[in-house]
Amino acid sequence: MSMRIAFLASSSTVAQTALTALVEKYGSVAPQEADVIVALGGDGFMLHTLHATVDLPAAVYGMNRGTIGFLMNTYSEDGLIERLQAAEQEIINPLAMRAMDQHGDLHQALAINEVSLLRAGPQAAKLKISIDGRQRLEELVCDGALVATPAGSTAYNYSAHGPIVPIGSDVLALTPIAAFRPRRWRGALLPSHATVRFDVIEAEKRPVMADADSISKSIADIDWVEISTETNVQHKILFDPGHGLEERLISEQFS
Repeated sequence: MSMRIAFLASSSTVAQTALTALVEKYGSVAPQEADVIVALGGDGFMLHTLHATVDLPAAVYGMNRGTIGFLMNTYSEDGLIERLQAAEQEIINPLAMRAMDQHGDLHQALAINEVSLLRAGPQAAKLKISIDGRQRLEELVCDGALVATPAGSTAYNYSAHGPIVPIGSDVLALTPIAAFRPRRWRGALLPSHATVRFDVIEAEKRPVMADADSISKSIADIDWVEISTETNVQHKILFDPGHGLEERLISEQFS
């Protein structure tokens, strides 16, 4: 059976070299015409590709031509059709971010990995945290905080000492970044249907910016941010058998 493949690559030399070789060997079609999209690069490019192709029917199969490649499969020019036919699909629901800035402008974005808030000045940020409309933490003094999906729990969340969350757990990780007060607070695990709200305290004195997956321009001078799972959006990712996100999340905890 023939398979129409759309090859996309990051701008790095190694990814562009792979793109040339694979297109010559397998051909390439536009993403809108593809049965499957193959992304060549690192995790950042994979996130960019997933966001850019979310409205297309084709799933995305990544091959690592970057650094970490947590969301990617091993690169090889040989046997690609067979690998694509055998690949297992994971479905990921992104986070929806609504952020109001101090000028009264509302910003909206989707995040596959995490939504993060970061201090934008010399002083620590002060954040009030509410879950489903109920205040849970009156004041968190910190460098920032983030909410991560299970798929994103090994990324920025893990670097900030947050927990790795199993892919099928329907749980979100809320993790502080360099918390100063309360000093021993390590964050929380929340049901995936929860709505998390951060209100910035002393926003003019202690400015805060917000990011969704850190792949677009940061939103400056935040007043408040609300984060919830967007169940109406599905990202389809393909992995080689035995190397899906669930296995990767478990393996990462023993590496």
